[in-house]
Amino acid sequence: MGIASIDNQHRWLVDATNRLHAEISKAEPERSVLGEILEGLVDYTMNHFVLEEELFERLGYPETPAHKAEHDAFTATAMQLLLQFESGESVGLPVLDFLKEWLLHHILKVDRAYAPFLKAAGVS
Repeated sequence: MGIASIDNQHRWLVDATNRLHAEISKAEPERSVLGEILEGLVDYTMNHFVLEEELFERLGYPETPAHKAEHDAFTATAMQLLLQFESGESVGLPVLDFLKEWLLHHILKVDRAYAPFLKAAGVS
């Protein structure tokens, strides 16, 4: 995207997705590693989304409500998956599918739409 702070956070999500894939591909995935990834995902939503939304509000990004709605849906799903995991359910593949869809749809399409706006406002 060309915005260092956001790119770094997106890289974390790609790395987490790759770690999740590697773990669930094992014959016996470690629940502690899966839990760590899910907890990191919830933390990610709090940090990354706050950063984006603060920039949107401060700079008057016109698509803020729609973008925030996608963030809210992601956060709700991430929390639901973490709660399911904590209650003993197996959530490896659903989480992986969820993250892949998010990477392909939200980051590669929806987030790319705001990059020119933020860059024109001097964000780098």
